[in-house]
Amino acid sequence: MPDPPSRPTLAVIAAEAGVSPATVSKVLNGRSDVAAATRERVEALLRTHHYPGPGGVARRARRSGLIDLVLAGLDSPWAVEILRGVEAECAEHGTGVVVSLVRDDDARPPSWQNLPALHHSDGVILVTSRMTHRQRAQLEKAGVGLVLVDPVNLPDTDIASVGATNWAGGLAATEHLIGLGHRRIGMIGGPADMLCTQARVDGYRTALERAGIEVDKDLVRYGDFHHRGGFARTRELLELPAPPTAIFAGSDEQAMGAYQAARLAGLRIPEDLSVVGFDDLPTCEWLSPPLTTVRQPLEEMGRVAARTLLQLLDGRPPLTPRVELATDLRVRSSTAPPPPAPPVPTEER
Repeated sequence: MPDPPSRPTLAVIAAEAGVSPATVSKVLNGRSDVAAATRERVEALLRTHHYPGPGGVARRARRSGLIDLVLAGLDSPWAVEILRGVEAECAEHGTGVVVSLVRDDDARPPSWQNLPALHHSDGVILVTSRMTHRQRAQLEKAGVGLVLVDPVNLPDTDIASVGATNWAGGLAATEHLIGLGHRRIGMIGGPADMLCTQARVDGYRTALERAGIEVDKDLVRYGDFHHRGGFARTRELLELPAPPTAIFAGSDEQAMGAYQAARLAGLRIPEDLSVVGFDDLPTCEWLSPPLTTVRQPLEEMGRVAARTLLQLLDGRPPLTPRVELATDLRVRSSTAPPPPAPPVPTEER
């Protein structure tokens, strides 16, 4: 069955109806504080643009006071920081959080979009997962609110999502290494199909191009954002005929894998190899040496996602569907100028 046709944003429908986006949201949510003539006009446009009727998306008359937080796993400190932010924000508003772990490759029922019905929850925060038109339609029909955190694929423009400035972070990490004098800089992204990976790699490429350094495709590798991926890809990079003098690992866990690969290769960090991560997990300061990394405010991302979902459940659409929180570079001791090039042997006469 093909996916439902794409739909315009609520702002577009509001403009056609001559009302505010908030009024369109009220109609979608079955609110009573809308004039009858206005409601009829908006409902007609919603039908024209293939939105379910208000009865399909109206919130439950009685809220359960629960939301689902759907994660792709808790085997990473990254996910724990997101959870910490969601739980803290919901606790302040008297809302409970049901944590569910669902992997994209997990075929066992129930699928994540069925979880709200099982838990009688009001909404879903979906972290680093894919979203299809069919899944979204199912949630809308059930009247379940939705917010995405770091979605894998590009969501519809009117789905609320929260992320970080990944491109700017990739740019800052690479410019830092270039500023130290590095010219052969390895890049280890996460899975190649993830939006955050693409943005970080694009930032890396942009920094090289701005500095007049040719992008060497052999120096760009893709891992899994975890220790093993960083370890394996770093070993590949170090085995090149002309290995990099620095590596932008794309995540802190991959940077930790790079540390281990460097040690096994007899290299010192940062004297022989500089390493930069991405995330600024709490463990970064306790590595030896402490890790230079791009900080993304993970706990705040969780808080903003929860706050946005609670606002949606109250019939208050966000001012903008996509929120990107700023990243910044935290320079520590894992980066330094590259080692001097070995002297070129001279021929004896």
